[in-house]
Amino acid sequence: MAIGKRIKFFRKKKELTQKQLGRMLGFLGKTSDVRMAQYEAEARIPKQELVKKIADIFDVSSNALTVPNIDNYTGLLHTFFALEDLYGLKITTINDEICLYLDKSDISLLQMFQAWQEQSAKLEQGEITKEQYDRWRYNYPKFDTYNHWAKVPSQAINDIFTTELDNKSNE
Repeated sequence: MAIGKRIKFFRKKKELTQKQLGRMLGFLGKTSDVRMAQYEAEARIPKQELVKKIADIFDVSSNALTVPNIDNYTGLLHTFFALEDLYGLKITTINDEICLYLDKSDISLLQMFQAWQEQSAKLEQGEITKEQYDRWRYNYPKFDTYNHWAKVPSQAINDIFTTELDNKSNE
């Protein structure tokens, strides 16, 4: 998740307006909400010093706001936290093993994970090679055998269809 979305996520969690957060950061007058809107829309990216101030206000690590660096354990853990917030990733134990699982309410992501699990199981059972598995992963969804994924029409096309349906129902 990009920094602007994380700032907005935590701002709403703290029940703050953009103006309130901007003032807490020292932005004066009318610029307080404008600056925050720019950061949340990612028209501007806050410098590290400002990220630290925002994190302090939210009482979170600056790692929780920034795009995580998965090249270290702390960054990877914050990636999992963001996935929990966004996609319902859960953590539990099963037979004394720590396990991550998905909230089943997001059907699309669940189906994608099922496709991934299917390929992983084929690799473990020797049905496919490591090279075939890697080809599937690194080209996803090109070689997805589930074929559940249809292209979503653009918002403009969707609006046209919706307008036409509304017009026909009003005739």
